[in-house]
Amino acid sequence: MSDTAETRAVVEEFFRRVRDGEPETVGDLFAERIDWYIYGSDAVPWVGRRTTREEAGQFYTELRGHLETKHFTCRHIVADGVHAVALGDMEQLVKSTGKIFASPFAFHFVVENGLITRYLAFEDSLALARAFNAAD
Repeated sequence: MSDTAETRAVVEEFFRRVRDGEPETVGDLFAERIDWYIYGSDAVPWVGRRTTREEAGQFYTELRGHLETKHFTCRHIVADGVHAVALGDMEQLVKSTGKIFASPFAFHFVVENGLITRYLAFEDSLALARAFNAAD
């Protein structure tokens, strides 16, 4: 299998597990050491850097404690060698405030030896921070 085909297959499996509500198995798709970063406000509990497979797996369990997914769709995956970019949109209910967060997203993946080694997430971080603020 070519790097591009392998990268696409791993990213497609990532989205299948996220979509099907399998947070405990999403972490299995990551390498032991990773470069993970989600940009955003410190008001959002899960933004920032993670560096291990265990932390990646914990992220998806933690996320379910804060959000209820209303809509999450990956519309396009563009793969080139070990790199892939996924574009889509999501709508989440923030459980602590009852507010809806809706945003397009772009995720950058690097897949090496069948495992995700790099994950960068881009979304409307201001809208997400506002959804976490009960006063807004």
